Amino acid sequence: MTAAPLIAPEDVPYLPRGVRLQDDRVRGIRVLQAPERAMQLDAIGDAILSELDGKRSLDSIAAALAARYHAPVEQIAGDIRDFLTGLIERRMVFVKGAP
Repeated sequence: MTAAPLIAPEDVPYLPRGVRLQDDRVRGIRVLQAPERAMQLDAIGDAILSELDGKRSLDSIAAALAARYHAPVEQIAGDIRDFLTGLIERRMVFVKGAP
């Protein structure tokens, strides 16, 4: 049994080359597109992925989203970690370790 990738609070998640957020104007939805695949996003997924700039850490992103949505930062950080872990396994999000 393999362990899920662990995303540390200081790690910096980012969208790798070839992966992007895009509006599907025909369907009126946001999608995460990667070579040969696409994933429909709900509002939460879109909010998380829109924060990935390749510069801010998981903790920084969680703090920003917690402030925006008036939610506990610990809960937001856990939700982000769970969501991004699935995308890391699909190679749609990469993570840089802290310098």
